[in-house]
Amino acid sequence: MNTRLENIKKILDEKKAENIEIIDLTSKDYIVDYVVIATTLNPKHGFALLNYLKTDLKPQGEEFLRVDEDDDWTIIDLGDIFIHLISEKYRIKYSLEEFLSTIGTKEV
Repeated sequence: MNTRLENIKKILDEKKAENIEIIDLTSKDYIVDYVVIATTLNPKHGFALLNYLKTDLKPQGEEFLRVDEDDDWTIIDLGDIFIHLISEKYRIKYSLEEFLSTIGTKEV
């Protein structure tokens, strides 16, 4: 795992995000190389995690290209990495891991 992903995982882990998963999509035809998914405890926790990531990663040169945030799901675009901070309810409902596992496996 590369250093950037290790840093992201460490920050999320230290700040009590749950069920942190890193999905490697480098061999798939997808818009990013990696997707990080972490479950938040509540909306305030999700917003706090976003702030911790910004505080810790921006000084390391990480560029937050886009952030879409709401109470249940925050998506952070770092260019080649997407970070999903998602409530447990939404994580179960949208099953991102299952969706991402099907990328590049279906014939067009």
